[in-house]
Amino acid sequence: MQKFQQLAKDAQSNGDPVLAQNYLQHADHYLRRYNELNDKKVNFSEKNKISNNSLTKIENKNEDDINQSTNQS
Repeated sequence: MQKFQQLAKDAQSNGDPVLAQNYLQHADHYLRRYNELNDKKVNFSEKNKISNNSLTKIENKNEDDINQSTNQS
């Protein structure tokens, strides 16, 4: 993204507004794509946290159930 922004500045300073606009559109595309991938990464991490917490609760409950049945015997 930064590469295309710099290329756009260079094109603008060389007097080529069409090429500058083209580079800015490329930079915008990469920024949107980066944000999209970053959002997916965050959502994936949150889902894994929730899933891991649920598994830990189930494991703890199962251990408690086993301990209770052993104590009753």
